[in-house]
Amino acid sequence: MYNGFMSAIEDLKREFLEHTEIERGHSLKTVENYDRYLTRFLEWSKVKSPKQITDDLIREFRLYLNRQSGVKIKGQSAGTLKKNTQNYYLIALRAFLKYLIKRGVESLSPDRIELAKIKERSLDLISTDELDRLLSAPEGDGIKDLRERAILELLFSTGLRVSELASLNRDLDITKDELSIRGKGEKVRVVFLSSSAKDAVRKYLAKRADMHEPLFVQTANIKKHVDDPRLTPRSVERIVKHYAIKAGISKKVTPHVVRHSFATDLLSNGADIRSVQMMLGHANIATTQIYTHITDKQLRDVHKKFHSKR
Repeated sequence: MYNGFMSAIEDLKREFLEHTEIERGHSLKTVENYDRYLTRFLEWSKVKSPKQITDDLIREFRLYLNRQSGVKIKGQSAGTLKKNTQNYYLIALRAFLKYLIKRGVESLSPDRIELAKIKERSLDLISTDELDRLLSAPEGDGIKDLRERAILELLFSTGLRVSELASLNRDLDITKDELSIRGKGEKVRVVFLSSSAKDAVRKYLAKRADMHEPLFVQTANIKKHVDDPRLTPRSVERIVKHYAIKAGISKKVTPHVVRHSFATDLLSNGADIRSVQMMLGHANIATTQIYTHITDKQLRDVHKKFHSKR
């Protein structure tokens, strides 16, 4: 139970953020986001005590969020705040209220806050043929070509997020079929290397003549004494876009699209959704379930083609 004088709600917020970072082990980015969402709520509501957070107040806050303008693009409003963004505020509030209950502070139950219903996510996907063309697009045996072939092969073999790929160091053991990666929320998971991914990385590293620690470095700076030659996630995104265009793919292709291809490839070939969830590093299986809609469609197509019309 929480004893003594009631802390100011700002103090409770600060303690909650520290708890989120230290005890919960969330990233600094997550803590910053929670801080921003809660600060906006507190500035809008002007509550001084957790007891003042009520059902009516939450309802009014949801109306307030729903009537806010979205991010402006080239000076033009993008409409109202997206439902997903509204939910980020509500998720932060629920986490804060859950922490207050744990501390024994009287306030609204987090279960009283329902998230806004959102439209089903659509996936940007490329076909198997397009994926093959993308992976084959880097040609030649120069250091740049070898680096970019290794990037594409690793993305598809492991399903890594672009930030995870960019964080890799060259000390990974490519004699093994797996490696551990630290992903969102500092959670460690195992991802697996295909023979083609291992071969591509091996050839790339054999061409490297520098001692830089990162696995993927800027080739222009590879022989220079720079503090951090590591490729940024943005650079990796540009590389994927370049080779998608070279492969004649008209759709927008990003590292995340390759991650989608990784997941749908596994499910289409019979992998169970729990295993795919673990390999993708999704905290919630509901995030992974979006991919089942793709495989469901493939099953419908098979049924339509091969099932008796009787």
